Amino acid sequence: MVVHLYKILLKVCFSALILGLGISADAQKLSTSSKKAASLYKKGLSFYQSHNYDSAKIPLNQAIKKDDEFIEAYLLLSEVFFEQENYRSQVENLKKVVELDSTFFVYSYYSLGVANFHLGQFDESIQYFQAYHKNTNNSQSKLKADDWLTKAKFAKTSTSQPRQIEPVNLGEKINSKNNEYWPSITADEQTLVYTVLVERDSILSKKPYANAMANHFHEDFFSSVKNAQGEWEERKQLHPPLNSASNEGAQTLSSDGNWMFFTACGRLDSKGSCDIYFSYRTSTGWSSPKNIGSPVNTPYWESQPSFSSDGRTLYFSSSRQGGIGGNDIWRATIFGLDATGTPIFGSPENLGDKINTASNELSPFIHPDNSTLYFASEGWAGMGKADLFMSRMTNGVFVEPPVNLGYPINTADDEVGLVVTANGRKAYFSSDGYGDSFGGRDIYSFHMPTEIRPLPVSYVKGRVFDSHTKEKLKAAFELKDINSGKMIVEAMSTDFSGDFLVCLPMGGLYALNVSKKGYLFYSESFKMDSLSSAADPKILDIYLKPLKVGEQIVLNNIFFETDSYQLRIESEVELQKLLQFLNENDQIKIQLLGYTDNVGSPAYNQKLSMQRAQEVYQYLINAGIPANRLSFKGEGMNDPIESNETEAGRATNRRTELKIIE
Repeated sequence: MVVHLYKILLKVCFSALILGLGISADAQKLSTSSKKAASLYKKGLSFYQSHNYDSAKIPLNQAIKKDDEFIEAYLLLSEVFFEQENYRSQVENLKKVVELDSTFFVYSYYSLGVANFHLGQFDESIQYFQAYHKNTNNSQSKLKADDWLTKAKFAKTSTSQPRQIEPVNLGEKINSKNNEYWPSITADEQTLVYTVLVERDSILSKKPYANAMANHFHEDFFSSVKNAQGEWEERKQLHPPLNSASNEGAQTLSSDGNWMFFTACGRLDSKGSCDIYFSYRTSTGWSSPKNIGSPVNTPYWESQPSFSSDGRTLYFSSSRQGGIGGNDIWRATIFGLDATGTPIFGSPENLGDKINTASNELSPFIHPDNSTLYFASEGWAGMGKADLFMSRMTNGVFVEPPVNLGYPINTADDEVGLVVTANGRKAYFSSDGYGDSFGGRDIYSFHMPTEIRPLPVSYVKGRVFDSHTKEKLKAAFELKDINSGKMIVEAMSTDFSGDFLVCLPMGGLYALNVSKKGYLFYSESFKMDSLSSAADPKILDIYLKPLKVGEQIVLNNIFFETDSYQLRIESEVELQKLLQFLNENDQIKIQLLGYTDNVGSPAYNQKLSMQRAQEVYQYLINAGIPANRLSFKGEGMNDPIESNETEAGRATNRRTELKIIE
């Protein structure tokens, strides 16, 4: 829950005023000479202190009728309206306080600044904060006024230059009379999971909870999938054990939709406050949730996870010690799985002062480009409460201050829980401020303005099969940058469907490797050098060949210089994978086969193909593979697998293959 320091500060200042006046004991210190007005004021104060704000307004208005220069009555009435978020009436009463005596309660200028900010009257807000700064001697209060001045000036500029967005309600198949929030979506935009505040059933509602809301409502997960027409189907409530009688919310999905991390509070296996839990998709639904434990979860508050498309990194918000202040955003990396398949994380890393401030940072969303972070902050200059921001990493580090997403994405209210599709074109969020809600907060979408879009991302999607039995397989995926060898994504296909989805960020040449114990591996490469390539998802059915004599595969990521047998540096990723495969399967012997296209004489191509196969053979020998496990052969222009009439076909025919011979 977001804590607003202004509200706390105002209560402290107002309480100090009450104590200083000795209201409960000595009415002579009040600004009125009317005993009846003082008595009515005291009655209103009693209602106010009991949080009975509607009742408090009646005697306070009566007191003002008795004495229309009764400063404390106006001041307390302004506080009542503040509690009810009736900022216009708060301003009217505070103006009367300043008009009667501008030095009586200097903090009135500060309150007028905040109230006018909430009303969108930014020029007036700036004037009152400047007046407060001029009239107070409290250095800490001056700093707070300066922060609000910065926000008011930013809000004035932002509202005069609004982003062009048109929020669209996702409709009655997704939204209801209750609150819907925290959307999450798979990279292919086919599955939506979100949190809904639902009524408790009659049995559960008999259990006493901490507050009236909890007695009647709790949070559950719902999901929807797109149909062939690209429309969201009727939502479905997810089944136990994922949903329970307790609250589950603030979830994040892996890019393929097979893993979920979410927040739950106060469970029996909790480390303290709110913790992060993990569940994975099975053939019958979602697995029983597991607390991911330390070092991510602590006795402090951990919540609002976001799982990166690299399949290894979890971003989350936490109040743990060691941060910059309030709730900070952290990240932790997976280094393995335990016996139940639950990820094991290393020590979390704070994202630093280009993201976190002394105030609260919340609801991180790491885009599938694995570079652009969207998050909510109360500390950076914004429109008021928690605003949404964007920041982009350089070499894994945030080096520039974040960019405010601007108005009307941000307003004077809290904005949290924004997610952006893989292609960067559309955002999903929750709001109750657009007039077409089905009741409470609804899920909306809008087209992202170009200037705040992430880097576009495409994906490879499909299934993995046994090439002989056609049985669906669970296999491991690695996506690496061919030039640097850096791991970009690690993922698994599901064991019950063979489904997989791997994101392909813009701006790279990637090597995809699919492997499973007892099978030959599969390799492919993808070039993501243009927007057209990002807009072209790859759909693959991959058939893995079992380790049997005679089986062979194409080593698609081995490259040679033109008309040469010199290996190019881009081949290193594939060569290392081949080396790993041979070390893990030390009982097999292989033959390396070189092929060319039909350009040139048969003799030339025969020699070149043999030299290329020998070059790979020698690489493996130099890396320690025994020579008696290896052989090589040049096949020249024999056995083309594509037509040699096109350049693309000729490129495919120039290849290196691996064949099991023993």
